[in-house]
Amino acid sequence: MSLFNVEGSKKPLNAADPADFRHIYNETMVLLFKISWRIVNDEDAAEDLVHDSYIKASEKGMEFPTMDDAKFWLIRVVKNASLNYALRKKREKTAYQKALYEDKRQQTSGETDLLRQETQKIAVEALARLPKSLKEVIILREYGDLNYKEIGKVLGITEGNVKIRMFRAREQLEKIIGGDDVWLS
Repeated sequence: MSLFNVEGSKKPLNAADPADFRHIYNETMVLLFKISWRIVNDEDAAEDLVHDSYIKASEKGMEFPTMDDAKFWLIRVVKNASLNYALRKKREKTAYQKALYEDKRQQTSGETDLLRQETQKIAVEALARLPKSLKEVIILREYGDLNYKEIGKVLGITEGNVKIRMFRAREQLEKIIGGDDVWLS
């Protein structure tokens, strides 16, 4: 096999040509594997990612003027594929950990559900009896799940004023309801 064309200059390496492909593979495989393995820390995955990069080059019929051009193109492809793989695995691990260790909903008895419904009704009725300024902060905090700073922005008041209103609202709710075990939501 001659690497020179008729004019005497080097012919480009064609990844779709079996002889050129073999030459590119033999010259770059070890380097590409090391790069991928360092990123993904998994031998099988690294080997698969490297082989996928060769397949891309072959399927696209990539032509490289020099071996260095082939090497640098393949390094970029392998590096990007390895980084994407590592990121995907990290996301999968995070999702798995979250699902595995997330608090499980507590099973409640019918009696607890009934008590919860009754106290929610009492709480909603008590909430309706509050002045508008106090009712707003309680609703935004308990139902809207906003923090004090966000409530202040929504209502156009200071965070300190929100805290004062929240304290007064809870104080009045406690007087109206007279109990501790009341669910608002």
